[in-house]
Amino acid sequence: MGKSKAINQSDRKQALEAVRTLIRWAGDDPDRPGMADTPAQVLAFYEEFFKGYGKQAADYAGSIANDTTFEDFILVKDINIASFCEHHMLPATGTAHIAYIPGQAVAGIGTLARIAEDCARRLSTQETVTSEIISMINEAFVPAGIAVMVTFSHGCMTLRGGQKKESTVTTTKFSGIFHDNPDIQKQFLIFVNEES
Repeated sequence: MGKSKAINQSDRKQALEAVRTLIRWAGDDPDRPGMADTPAQVLAFYEEFFKGYGKQAADYAGSIANDTTFEDFILVKDINIASFCEHHMLPATGTAHIAYIPGQAVAGIGTLARIAEDCARRLSTQETVTSEIISMINEAFVPAGIAVMVTFSHGCMTLRGGQKKESTVTTTKFSGIFHDNPDIQKQFLIFVNEES
């Protein structure tokens, strides 16, 4: 799912020059005061933001509540996540909602939020982020079922062309019991849409 982010000095130098080229392409001077540090700052942001690369299910699998069992679904709502569109390299920001029915282990609720955040922190599409959240949880905890809803505001819609500023996109994906049982899907959607 992920890949190593090890960057050698040659790659770093090329990346810095690439940012300088983009600044020139935009019509500005990468050497003027105020811009001279921009390439290094962009790389520092990328190194911090794109932490999702290299993450694997094993990184989360140990985070379980050993003293807890539960047979119904557990819902974590309103997880703030951000990604970058792989088509335009513009930000997509919004929320994820995750419900799951535990199998043999109850996952730490903070871990579900970290999985959602890490799956988003890549160059990706919203559909891929939604699917990878389910895949990562399935592999880490083997639950009886998972429901995921992701809603994003996309920079490629709000900043380009017609600038549809208020537009959002919602994707859902279900596995296990949530996939097979429309009633429990409906229950998930009702809970997600309830005002907090």
